Amino acid sequence: MSQTITIDPVTRLEGHGKITIQLNSRGEVEDAHFHVTQVRGFERFSEGRPFYEMPSLMARICGICPVSHLIASAKACEAIMSVRIPHTAAQLRRLLNLAQMVQSHALSFFYLASPDLLLGMDSDPAVRNILGVAAAKPELGRAGIGLRRFGQSIIELLGDKRIHPGWVVPGGVTEPLEPAKRDKILAMIPEAYANIGLALGAYKKIADTFKAEIAVFANFPSNYMSLINDDESIEFTDGAIRLIDSKGGIMEDGIAATRFAEAIGEAVEPYSYTKFAYYKPLGYPEGSYRVGPLARLNIVKSMGTPKAEKELAEFKQLAAGPVEGSFHYHHARLVEMLYGIEKIEEILADPRILGRHVRATAGVNRLEGAGQAEAPRGVLHHHYKVDDDGKVTWANLVIATGQNNKAMNLGVLQAARHYVKNGKFTEGVLNRVEAVVRTFDPCLSCSTHAFGQMPLAIEIISAGGEVLDRVVRD
Repeated sequence: MSQTITIDPVTRLEGHGKITIQLNSRGEVEDAHFHVTQVRGFERFSEGRPFYEMPSLMARICGICPVSHLIASAKACEAIMSVRIPHTAAQLRRLLNLAQMVQSHALSFFYLASPDLLLGMDSDPAVRNILGVAAAKPELGRAGIGLRRFGQSIIELLGDKRIHPGWVVPGGVTEPLEPAKRDKILAMIPEAYANIGLALGAYKKIADTFKAEIAVFANFPSNYMSLINDDESIEFTDGAIRLIDSKGGIMEDGIAATRFAEAIGEAVEPYSYTKFAYYKPLGYPEGSYRVGPLARLNIVKSMGTPKAEKELAEFKQLAAGPVEGSFHYHHARLVEMLYGIEKIEEILADPRILGRHVRATAGVNRLEGAGQAEAPRGVLHHHYKVDDDGKVTWANLVIATGQNNKAMNLGVLQAARHYVKNGKFTEGVLNRVEAVVRTFDPCLSCSTHAFGQMPLAIEIISAGGEVLDRVVRD
């Protein structure tokens, strides 16, 4: 008889999801899926609200990456206003976004992934967590806590709150940076450098012990997408989108926020509330692609800062073309954290960073606007339409996790087929299948949204697990 293995919930993720593995009568894996089981409807919530409220409202989507939503939303609002924000405001936003990237990557690497990396995929689940890491590797535990504290402290210094700061607004930011706050951030940088250096050194020592996992953790050719600067260096806040194919060739370049919807579509599958983004000229699923740290490092030619530049050169030695194994997302996050610390130091050295002109003002000059930025997990796109009074009539958000969704599902299937044999599996095997998803660091609360028609399935299940009735809305 056929059998279904269910992993519910998938642990050490931001949000709620499960994995199902379908076995045939011979115990072979026929299919596997990653299900996102929660749904949030921020597009619908925003209808009827004044557009200038959108950044603050959109930040509530996520407590891990609210800054990315603030920035992408504010940029969409600025397109409606037809304004260019002041230089100082642009740099302060970049500073805030980099701080969020550092703290979010630290959360992903140390709190969610490092228990597998440092304690082992087959270690006791009771200790396979950040507390177990702190007990077994106290110096690395402290480094992870320190890097997350570094990013969160900068967010708090700039925006007065670590979560959902209201500092980013349409037109810029609400307050300039004071010298005392700049000096506090600068004083934290030496410790941050020491912590990321420790983490990079530790990861490189153990990476080779995971060759088996590297081979099957979503390791296949795909397309990649990220923002990039004109000089082909990495960018998180501005720039335009570049898409490359599995061999590194440029598929399309210079995709501004105004053209995003022309290039990118969203498909629906019945087993997930997260949609599946794809490149329209190729269709779905052939046009699926990956975003986030792995995609960014595959696409860029330089980091633009000296320490991270050396690490990028080493990272690119992992493959002749794009690095395909999603296990390497972990390495890419560490490289980006180093870049973030360097870039924060560089921005604070700009004498104009203390400028007092930090906001442009205007009303409704266009009835539609779009904005995009790099969230820690990848490209984030906000698109709004308003009426003559500036009230939102329509909104759509395309989230990084939705853009990685197809790759995550293919990765779960690849790993399940490799590890589950003859219908037999261990806890460590199932943890490896979960760990495929953790390499992408999906943010499930961000990724589910209410744009267009969504599948809905309601099941009545008995105490013994039998499905008594099922109603499906396509």
